[in-house]
Formats: sequence, structure tokens, C-alpha cells
Amino acid sequence: MNDRLKALADAGVSIWLDDLSRERLETGNLADLVESSNVVGVTSNPAIFQAALADGERYDAQVRELAADGADVDRATLVITTDDVREACRVMRPVFDATDGVDGRVSIEVSPGLAHDTGQTVTEAAELHKTVGEPNVMIKIPGTEAGWPAITETIAAGISVNVTLIFGLEQYRNVMEAYVSGLEQAADNGHELADIHSVASFFVSRVDTEIDKRLEATTEGPGTDPALRGKAGVANARLAFQMYEEFFSGGRWEALEAKGARKQRPLWASTGVKNPDYDDTMYVVDLVVENTVNTMPEKTLDAVADHGEVRGDRVRPFYDDAAAHMQALAEAGIDYDDVIAVLIAEGVDKFVVAWDELQKTLGASLEAARA
Repeated sequence: MNDRLKALADAGVSIWLDDLSRERLETGNLADLVESSNVVGVTSNPAIFQAALADGERYDAQVRELAADGADVDRATLVITTDDVREACRVMRPVFDATDGVDGRVSIEVSPGLAHDTGQTVTEAAELHKTVGEPNVMIKIPGTEAGWPAITETIAAGISVNVTLIFGLEQYRNVMEAYVSGLEQAADNGHELADIHSVASFFVSRVDTEIDKRLEATTEGPGTDPALRGKAGVANARLAFQMYEEFFSGGRWEALEAKGARKQRPLWASTGVKNPDYDDTMYVVDLVVENTVNTMPEKTLDAVADHGEVRGDRVRPFYDDAAAHMQALAEAGIDYDDVIAVLIAEGVDKFVVAWDELQKTLGASLEAARA
């Protein structure tokens, strides 16, 4: 077992793999990563499934079967993606059992086109949960305005949720509120709160990408200071953790905790470094703090295993520094609220494009099989 990844896990960070494909499942690669790299969870998204289907031949036989059965694109997409997630859940089941359901989780996302449709999101979340049929599946719901009540309803039904596409602090507060409201309703509905789990996927690197782009377009004033670049993503996430600690305290939360409720863990997502000038492990090693998840593409996982330096808690001691950095960005003309609005819209759009490409690829494959 890799010493650097073990140190990360020992510091309280759950390592999840931000990738899933049938090839990983059939070759035993996912099981190997659990054994050798401390991987204790898996996240998927429309872009990941699109890449898996476009690049792999391991789906061909199933596509032919679905075509022979007369399945349309929507049915074929549901069957193929849930089959992969179900098998991944089985691979991760020993971790799930050993951690009392905290880890060993596999996430599958509702159709991204439903990001602004509360009712359909709730319906599809329930369908995905039932179709996968494994206790360690987690349903991903976007943290959009329409997603907040969908999170509440889904949690109230006793279904564990991974809230995705969180970029901003106010957005994050609404996500936590949605989760706690859902737990209160779940208790009223007779569900065992200890069986309901949730993570809040707070995106990191894309914040730097957008803010750096705006800083680089600045020709004069404080925005030209190169020291402002490449630090907003980590600062924003640190402030999110501060908000998490404040939110999950006090009488309201303690009443739920007494009934077995579990805190919604922050999950650091989008942790692959986009700028080659930056340390390729920064979104992992600079966000080490207990009771968090870091979901990494394999390239980032390998980088951390090779040269990532775990230096203890890198979040709590830096709250003031993080606030000061965000204030400096505001003084340099960076409109935080606009940045977050752009990132949410772009995040949804990117997943919609990936989903459309997935269905286009699958549709062509079904037609070819029928021919």
C-alpha cells in the first residue's frame, strides 16, 4: 500500500476515484486500486460515461442484446450505466460494510438536462436508486436552485445523495440546509437516519480557471499581481469547510444527531490541476482535513502517490488567510457572485453536452447493431 496515500487516509481524507468504466471492472483494476491505493469510493458523471462508451469495446455485446430487444436510447443508457454502477457497488461492498456505510460508495448522476426540474429530478433519483438496487449507491443531484428541494425530497425518502456542481459559498449553505431539512422529514417518515449518507461535492480547480482568466485579462491595478493567481480554488474550499463546521453544530443539528444522523461530508471535486504551472497535487495536499472526501482522476491519484506531501490539517489554520485572499480578489475587481453563476451554468452545460454525446454514440451503436 502506498505510503503517501496511506498518510492521506490516516489524516481523515477518504480517497475516491473520479472515474468508472467497464474495462476497470472487468480487468479488476478497480479492485486493485482498492487494495493498493486506499481507494474507498467511486464517482461517475455524464462525461465519464461518455468517455467510457466512446473508447471501449466492452459494451458491444450488451449493445447488440439491447438492440435485439428493441431498446431505445434512453432505455439503453439507463441499463448500461446502472449495470456498471451496480457492479462497482459490489466491488466496493466490503469497504461499505467495514466503514458502516461511510465509504464504499458509488455515485451515479441524474440526467443533467433535469438540473432545473425539481420534480423530474426526484423521480429519476428514485428510479436510479431502485434500478441499481445496492445499498451503497449514492444518487448525484446538482446543487442548482431547483436541485435544493429535490435533495430534500430524496433524502426524506431515505435515499443517500451526492450533491454535485457546488461552486459558491451561499450555494453550499443552501445545499446543507436542503440536506438537514431532508433528514428532519426522513425522521418524520420513519426512516433510520443512520442509514442516510450524503456528501457535498465542492468543485475546486474550475474556480481557479475562471478567476485566473479574469485576472489575466486585467491590464492595470491590483489584478495584475501574479500572487493572486492559482489560490482562489483552495481559499474558497477552505471557507466552505469553515461554513460546514459552523452549520453542523448547535441545537438543530444536535437533535438530529441524537437520532443517528450523520454530517454531510464535504467532498473536494474537480481536483485535477488544469494549469501545468501549478503543483499537480495542490487540490489534494492543500485541502487535507479530517472527515472529508477527495475524488480524484487517476492521473491525480498517481501524482499524489508519487510526490504528494501530507502535512497535517491544511484547512482550519488557514481560515483567515482564505478570507483575506478572497477580499484581495474583490479589491482587484473580481465579482465573486458572477464567477459562481458562470461556473454553475457552464457546469450544467458541460454535462448536458457530454450526456447528449453519450446518447448520440449509443444511438449510432444501436442502429449499427440492428443493421
